Amino acid sequence: MKQSIGFIGGGRVTRILLQAFKNENAQFSKIVVTDPNQDVSGKLKKSFPEIQVDNASLTASQDIVFISLHPPVVMDTLELIKGSINSNAIVISLAPKITVAKISSKLSQVKNIARLIPNATSFINEGYNPVCFSSDFSKSEKKQVLELLKLMGNTFEVSEEKLESYAIMSAMLPTYFWFQWKELAEIGKKIGLSEKESNDSINDTLIASLNLMYKSGLTPQAVMDLIPVKPIGEHELQITEIYNIKLIGLYDKIKP
Repeated sequence: MKQSIGFIGGGRVTRILLQAFKNENAQFSKIVVTDPNQDVSGKLKKSFPEIQVDNASLTASQDIVFISLHPPVVMDTLELIKGSINSNAIVISLAPKITVAKISSKLSQVKNIARLIPNATSFINEGYNPVCFSSDFSKSEKKQVLELLKLMGNTFEVSEEKLESYAIMSAMLPTYFWFQWKELAEIGKKIGLSEKESNDSINDTLIASLNLMYKSGLTPQAVMDLIPVKPIGEHELQITEIYNIKLIGLYDKIKP
């Protein structure tokens, strides 16, 4: 791409996006990153030597500007950098809770504003990334942005009010299971499997189980009835209660 990219914030999400672009050998005229923590920016520069680490003003002046910050600091940061963002720039916020309208209130000169819910699986270009656009976003620019974001995986346009739902049901979803898979792999080794055998068993069975649940045409109950022995069945109610309390509670906190 002939355009330049700026990342306001150099944390985990920026690392994920940079890795996705690198995997696809995406070329830009310039990539500039700013972060107040020199350790963070230093580690990022070590992993991606092609990037330029610089101040917030220069970073904000690039053609495409990613706002890669936690929600509590987004508005104050936008106030600081608004004078550096060009009116023809594309601004893409990666934060939940902060709406396009709120961003626009700080960046009144910018019409091309988008919000993306990033996904850790974009690290291997298999993301599931919903995006929304401001109502007056240029059609030609939107096409270009979608092509760029699709480098990360499955990227699709949704209405803004659904973004926080996808944050719960996609962006954070792996965290509900990763620790369980790790523990199961350890149990597999304790009961006689090698590490590879244990990992392969979990990986292949999980993929097949997901396909069975969502692609077989069976109802969820019919799928669950296919296996009569349920070793942790007595704890299912407790687990579902935890899901409902924690996840719906978190959604209420992050929705605008």
